[in-house]
Amino acid sequence: MRLLKKVLKYTLIFVLLLVTTGYVYLYVLPKGPDVTPVSAIKNGEDSFVIYAYKDSKRKSIKVRTYKPEAWQDGQKIIFVMHGGGRNADDYLDAWKGIADENNFLVVAPEFASKFADIATNDYQEGNLFTFFGTRNPREEWAYTVVENIFDHLKSVNSISNKGYDIFGHSAGGQFVHRMVMLLPESRIETAIAANAGFYTFPDSELGFPYGIRKTGIALEPEIRQAYQRKLIILLGELDNDPSLGIFRTTEPAMEQGGHRLERGSNFYEANRQLKDRNNWAFNWEIDTVMNVGHNYRKMSQNAVRWLIPPTQE
Repeated sequence: MRLLKKVLKYTLIFVLLLVTTGYVYLYVLPKGPDVTPVSAIKNGEDSFVIYAYKDSKRKSIKVRTYKPEAWQDGQKIIFVMHGGGRNADDYLDAWKGIADENNFLVVAPEFASKFADIATNDYQEGNLFTFFGTRNPREEWAYTVVENIFDHLKSVNSISNKGYDIFGHSAGGQFVHRMVMLLPESRIETAIAANAGFYTFPDSELGFPYGIRKTGIALEPEIRQAYQRKLIILLGELDNDPSLGIFRTTEPAMEQGGHRLERGSNFYEANRQLKDRNNWAFNWEIDTVMNVGHNYRKMSQNAVRWLIPPTQE
């Protein structure tokens, strides 16, 4: 009995030390690449590194950009959110041709992490909570980081744009729809969430990230306000194979549907029904891309039509 108590005691001490060490490493020690000198972004492909938070130097973030030579102040700025592979370079590459054809300034933040395979809280779940379940302040949410990057771009490059568009695929699609819901006061003009793996439903009784319980967000006023933003749920007709990419199979996730196409459809319908019950304004739409599966390049190409104003007769 004494031996068992001793084993339990030292096991508990070891676990506490492990958790404390992990917390300090992840949330106290500085993280990220070295911040670069402040300078205007160049034409073509470029990048810069800034502090992610306005009042802290604890975390930095690399931001990749692509600016067509013809782009001018006031023309569209598109934030492109990478997938779970944290591969902002690949996503930027997918948007270069699109940018040249449509004169978009493309901004691709890189939420790099050594633990991306096991921890999703810092990116697609918005960094509302730490890996250990404690709450992060609003100024450290990943969604706030996007707003900070926009402020930096405006200040350093003398940009007068009042807002920006945002596209995300897969984990990036998770990021985008949650940003619209959880930070409805952001300066997003058009948001496109493509092929998200699973969603945050407007359910106050369901814990985050599957619902909004304990997020500090309520149906009224935040979700009602989010419905007034322009959000496109963009789905691939062939994204019905759960073996593609990283597909969450927890019980709450599986209740949303057996594959991404079904989950996206169910998410949109749940929100449409909620707005009908409350007679709220609703500016969300759903669009299914024919003959495309879980492919960020093809989904990017098909997102463009939602970003270009219709030709006026």
